[in-house]
Amino acid sequence: MQAYRVLPGADIAGLERAELAPRALGAQQIRVRVDAVSLNYRDLSMLRGAYPTPPGQTLIPCSDAAGEVVECGAGVSRWRVGDRVAGTFFPHWHDGEPTPRKVAAAPGAAADGYLADEIVLHEDAAVATTLDPVAACTLPCAGVTAWNALFEEGRLQPGSTVLLLGTGGVSIWALQLAKAAGLRAIVTSSSDAKLQRARELGADATVNYLQHPEWQDEVARVGGDVDLVVEVGGQGTLARSIATVRMGGRVVVIGGVSGFGAAELRPRDLIGSSRRLSGIFVGSRTMHEKLERFVAQHAIAPVVDRVFGFEQAREAFTLMAAGGHFGKIVVALR
Repeated sequence: MQAYRVLPGADIAGLERAELAPRALGAQQIRVRVDAVSLNYRDLSMLRGAYPTPPGQTLIPCSDAAGEVVECGAGVSRWRVGDRVAGTFFPHWHDGEPTPRKVAAAPGAAADGYLADEIVLHEDAAVATTLDPVAACTLPCAGVTAWNALFEEGRLQPGSTVLLLGTGGVSIWALQLAKAAGLRAIVTSSSDAKLQRARELGADATVNYLQHPEWQDEVARVGGDVDLVVEVGGQGTLARSIATVRMGGRVVVIGGVSGFGAAELRPRDLIGSSRRLSGIFVGSRTMHEKLERFVAQHAIAPVVDRVFGFEQAREAFTLMAAGGHFGKIVVALR
C-alpha cells in the first residue's frame, strides 16, 4: 500500500511517501479503500514535534479519512463490502463520557494515521456515511469537535449566541451547524475577505481583531451577550474569550493555535460572573453519528478550501502552515 510517513519533528520536509506491506486483517476488522483525507492543525503540530507522540517512532499522519469497505475479517457484523464509511477519531470511544482508555490510540499521533490508500479499522471504529468522500472526511475531528462544543458540552438552544474565533476547520463547521440549529453566530478574523465569506455563510456579526485589538469590547458592541465561545486560540485569546461571555455562560476550549503556554487566567473572572470553562477532546462515535444525521437532514455542504491530489500532500500541509485557508483542506485519492 502507499502511505506517507514522518518522524515527528521533521516538519513538512520530512514527510515521505513510501510503499508499505498491507496490514493483515484480523477478526472484527475491515479494510477500507481511502478516497479522501482531511487535515487538521493537530496534524501539522505532529509533524513539527509539538504534539504528544511515542518517542522516536515514525508515523503515518492524519486522523480523518473516508472511503469504501473492500474486505471484512472474521466475525464482522456491522459492515459489508461496498459500504461507505468514515473512520472515527477515537477507535475506542463509542459513547458516554471520555476515559483514558476511550481516548487512547487516536490515529495520526498515538498510532499510525490515515494518510494512505488503504487503512484497517476495527468494525466499531467506523461510521456509515451518505456524503461524498471529500465531505465525509471533514467530519471526524473538526465536525465532531464543533458538534460537541455547541450541543453536547454547550447544550445550546435556538436563539443562543456563540462566538467563533477564526475561520479554520472547527470554527467554520461550528458556524454552519450553528446557523442550521437557529443560533446567532459572531465570527472573528484578521481578514476582511474571510469575514465577508463568513457573513455569506450566515454569520450575524463579524469582528476584525487586527482592527480591534481589544476585540472582546467590539464583540460586546456588535453581538451583545455571548452564551458560549468556541475557544481555538489558547494562550493568546483565552482571557479575552472569558471576558466576552455573559454571566453564567461557557468558554469551551478545543485547541491552542496560538500555543499551550501560560495564559492569563484570573479566578475572579470566573467566580464573580459564574462563567464556566470547559475542555473537550473531539468526541465519541455516537456524536459522529448524530452529526452525520444532522448534516444529512439540513443538507449541509462542509466548506472545503482546496482539494489536493495524493502526490500533493506536502503542498496541502504547506497551505495549512501558511494559515490562509477558509474551512477544511482535503487530500483526495480518487
